[in-house]
Amino acid sequence: MTMTTAEADKILADNFAAWVLELGLTVEGLDDRRAVLRLPWSERLAREGGAMSGQALMAAADTATVIAVSAARGAYGPMTTVQQSTSFQRAVSGSDVLIEAVVTKLGRRMAFVDIAMTDGTTGEIAARASTVYALLG
Repeated sequence: MTMTTAEADKILADNFAAWVLELGLTVEGLDDRRAVLRLPWSERLAREGGAMSGQALMAAADTATVIAVSAARGAYGPMTTVQQSTSFQRAVSGSDVLIEAVVTKLGRRMAFVDIAMTDGTTGEIAARASTVYALLG
């Protein structure tokens, strides 16, 4: 059974640090191997020059991984980041960012996820990331 966006938003609210919640991430869509989150534009997240900071994008990618893995497993369970690699392709300024996390392999103890971050206005790729997570429970 596919997790609902309301259930995924509750995972966000119940399991993430206050500073992550302050990013304002919302779950836009889910299926059994994928989660799409929205990172709303905010001047607070902009770096010098007015572009969305890389730190905000990386935190959003990491958070989207947890939601995608939870959807793939059918529920939230303890997990932790083992590796994250991010490549930035273009700046995003004044636009929300859509973060699509796709589980490419779900094992008993490890999960592998590819993430695409796109400018919510133009649809252009802003960054790509890959994560590896250890599943702890």
